[in-house]
Amino acid sequence: MSFFEIKDLHVSYGSNEIVKGVSFAIEQGQFCALLGLNGSGKTTILHAICGFIPMTGSVVVDDQDCTRLNEKKRAQMVSFIAQVCGLQGGRSVLDAVLMGFNPRIGVLSFPGDKEKEISRQALREIGCADWEDRDFGTLSQGQKQLVIIARCIVQNSPVMLMDEPDSALDFVNKHVVMEKISNVIKERNKGGLITLHDPNFAMEYCDKLFLLKDGLLASSIDMHNTDETEIKKKMSIIYGDIDIINHNNHYLMLRK
Repeated sequence: MSFFEIKDLHVSYGSNEIVKGVSFAIEQGQFCALLGLNGSGKTTILHAICGFIPMTGSVVVDDQDCTRLNEKKRAQMVSFIAQVCGLQGGRSVLDAVLMGFNPRIGVLSFPGDKEKEISRQALREIGCADWEDRDFGTLSQGQKQLVIIARCIVQNSPVMLMDEPDSALDFVNKHVVMEKISNVIKERNKGGLITLHDPNFAMEYCDKLFLLKDGLLASSIDMHNTDETEIKKKMSIIYGDIDIINHNNHYLMLRK
């Protein structure tokens, strides 16, 4: 059995089935992407894995079926970074990172000195140590996403899910955030799954791509064992008439 496995996932809104029996697996240290057009089911899959919406099927992390866990226990297994951070200001960056401990402490308990030091280490790890006392609300979207990555580090779940965390970022900050996420997943041996609109960022940073079309898994691409011919053939299932350019084993997709 794989480290992180989705089996026969179905999600419906009333009589409208959005996700139609999707299955895939991710190994420890793998950073994978869900790609597809709007409405293909990408975000719905992430929300189902997190337990935000009803689903059928199973979500297994390290041999444990997460669908049988309550919200707090599931958060110990799976962390989530949303498209746009909804966390408000009026709190310090350090306090925002300390929220990552919420799934592991009691209702009437508070993070102590040990947790604060772990949070400071997480900020150092992503290069944001000098932000500790800043008001979270004064940060840019890119800076906020980096702080949320630090929060996921202290949450210490084996699986990280990310729903287009680069959507509000400029070109440079997209690369900064993607590189930080990739490093955390690989260095800490987690399983990572991200949804992205831009397949070029997925091809640059991810180990494997899962291609969704109309709620079904249409194909997958192992970026460490592929070439432009295979990528073009499979990507065209979703994106239509495209070209793939190989520049020193870095791939770029262009619309014809």
